[in-house]
Amino acid sequence: MLKTPRIPDIPEQERTPVVAQLLEIIHYQMEIIQGMRDEIAVLKGNKPKPMIKPSGMEDGDKKDRDKKPSDEKRPGSEKREKTGELKIDKTVSIPPKDIPEGSVFKGYKEFVTQGIIIQPHNILYLLERWKTPDGSYVEGELPPQVKGHFDPSLIAYIQYQYFQCHVTQPLLLEQLRELEIDISSGQISRILIEGHDDFHGEKNEILSTGLQISSYINVDDTGARHKGNNGFCTHIGNNLFAWFGSTESKSRINFLKLLGAGKNEYRLNADAIDYMKSQKLPITPLQLLNQGNKKIFFSEDEWRNNLEILGIINSLHIRIATEGALIGGILENGFNPDLAIMSDDAGQFNILLHALCWVHAERTIHKIVTFTDDQRAAVESIRGKIWNLYYDLKSYKENPKIESKTDLEKRFDDIFQEKTCFITLNLALKRLYKNKPELLLVLERPDVPLHNNASESDIREYAKRRKVSGGTKSDDGRKSRDTFTSIKKTCRKLGVSFWKYLNDRNFKRYSIPRLSILMKEKTTAPP
Repeated sequence: MLKTPRIPDIPEQERTPVVAQLLEIIHYQMEIIQGMRDEIAVLKGNKPKPMIKPSGMEDGDKKDRDKKPSDEKRPGSEKREKTGELKIDKTVSIPPKDIPEGSVFKGYKEFVTQGIIIQPHNILYLLERWKTPDGSYVEGELPPQVKGHFDPSLIAYIQYQYFQCHVTQPLLLEQLRELEIDISSGQISRILIEGHDDFHGEKNEILSTGLQISSYINVDDTGARHKGNNGFCTHIGNNLFAWFGSTESKSRINFLKLLGAGKNEYRLNADAIDYMKSQKLPITPLQLLNQGNKKIFFSEDEWRNNLEILGIINSLHIRIATEGALIGGILENGFNPDLAIMSDDAGQFNILLHALCWVHAERTIHKIVTFTDDQRAAVESIRGKIWNLYYDLKSYKENPKIESKTDLEKRFDDIFQEKTCFITLNLALKRLYKNKPELLLVLERPDVPLHNNASESDIREYAKRRKVSGGTKSDDGRKSRDTFTSIKKTCRKLGVSFWKYLNDRNFKRYSIPRLSILMKEKTTAPP
C-alpha cells in the first residue's frame, strides 16, 4: 500500500490565509482517506490503524476532586414506605407450625407480596328474548362498550403492548395464543388500526389546543417509511403535549399545512404578501397575485388552478407564493404570531418567530476536525466560552435582568466575531453569528427553551419503531401509529397513565377528562 506523502513544513510567515485554508483541506482529506483505508482493511480481514487514546492520568486528580463525599446520598434513594399505598386484594393468615401451650396471641407481623394475574376472561352475554302480544320479539342489548367479539380489556391490552411496549404483531399473536386467546393476525391488525375515530379526534384536539395555549413549540422530523417508500414524520410539542404527523414530504409547505391543524386555507392578505416580499418573490408574480379578484382558497386544487390562471408557472415562484398564502391562512384563523418555534436549524421550520437550539449550534464547532495543537486549543477555547455563555443564559431565564441582558449580548458578539488562527473555525463562527436573533431570542422571551431536547426525545419513538417494525403498509396503519403515539406521549407529559387511559376510553367510561382539557387545566394551575 502506498504511504501517504508527508506535508512539507511551511514557515509561519509564508502561510497566507489561502495557504492555511488549503492545508486544512489537505488534512481533512487525509483523515477521510485514512478512514477509507481502515474500512478496506476490515473488509479484507486485516486490522485497521490502531486508535491510541490519550492517557487519562492527568485527569485523575480532577476526577477525585469531583467525587461526592461518601456520606452524601444519591438523589431519590431516601427510604419510603414501599407497601403503604398498595391495594390489598387477598389476605392470608399463617399460624406458626408449633404453638407451645400457654402462648398468648400478639397480633400479626405483616409481609406483602406483589403479583399479577394474566389469564383469559371470557363473558357469555345471554340476551333475553321476549315475544310480545302482537307477535313481535324484543331482546336485550349488548353494553355500549362491546364492539365485536373481543372485550375492551383485551383490546386495551393489545393496544398497550403494541404502542407502548413495541411488541410486534407476530410476537403479540404468539403471546395471546399461549394465553389461550383465540385470535388471528388479521384480527389483531384490525384492532390496532380500525375504528379509532374517537382517538383520532382527541389527537387532533391536542394539536389545536396546544397551539392556542402555548408560548413556544419544539419541532423536529425524522424518517418514517410508508408503503415501501421513504416518508417523514414531523413532531410538534412542548412540556404540555406531543403531536406527530406523518407525510410524504418535509418541506416548509408541508410544515405550514400541519400548523393549520386541519384548516388548510390559502389567503392572499397582508401577511401573505409581506412573506412573499421577504422571500424575494419577483415583482411580476407579486403584482399578478395582488391584482387577482379571488383572495381566499379552501383547497390545494383551487389554489393551484388560480396560479395557472394567473400564469405563475415557475416552480420557485409557486413555492414562495404557496408558503405565503398558507401563512396568511393560518394567521387569519387565529395562529399566534408570537408563538416561538424552536428547531435544530432545519430550513423548513424557519418561519414567523424562530428560535435555534444551542446544542445543535455548538455541534457545528464540535465537529470541526483539527490538525495542530494551536487549532485544537482555539477550538477548545471557543467551545468553553460558548458553554459558559450557555450556562449564564440558563441563569438569565430564571432571573431576567436588564444589565444581564446587555452583558450577555456583548459576550455573544465577542465570541462569534473572534478571529482565531484557524480559518475553518472562523468561518463557522461567522455563520453562527448570522443566527444571532434566533440564538438570543431567550433575552426577549425567557419562557423559550435554549435547546430542542424535548423534541429530540419525543421523536426518538419513531427511530425505535423503525428498528422494531419497519414502516407502515396502509394509510389507516400510519394514521393509528401517529394517533396513539401522540396520545401516549401527551399522557406522559400530563401525568396520566396510558394504560388507564386506554381502558377508560375502550370501556366508554370517560372518567379521565379529554387530554385537551387537562392541557388547559395545567396551564392555569399555580406552579
